[in-house]
Amino acid sequence: QVQLVESGGGSVQDGGSLRLSCAASRRRASPIYAMSWFRQAPGKEREFVSAITWRGGIEYYSESVEGRFTIARDSAKNTVYLQLDGLKPEDTAVYYCTIDLRGLSREALRGPSGYNFWGQGTQVTVSA
Repeated sequence: QVQLVESGGGSVQDGGSLRLSCAASRRRASPIYAMSWFRQAPGKEREFVSAITWRGGIEYYSESVEGRFTIARDSAKNTVYLQLDGLKPEDTAVYYCTIDLRGLSREALRGPSGYNFWGQGTQVTVSA
């Protein structure tokens, strides 16, 4: 019903940069309310990274990435981007894209349980 395809992961050194992309496709033209990024490191729970609302372009970030990561969207392409600058070894994780088709609250956007569709994930590895 909904397909999310991520790209852009890779391996960089401490302080490096990467840009992730996630393109959404869906059979029905249901409205997109927001798209978000989460990440999951080995042995840890999936955690919120960033989200952007589709209508107003309001951006949300976790404290750990604010000031270093930047989220953006291209509504015409149904694509969300995540620019990762100033990467640190603790940013190493699989990064997942997800989509809000329900109109989640600002708080619910930050929790993985509110989302029904996820991308396959893209690995980001930062070496010291």
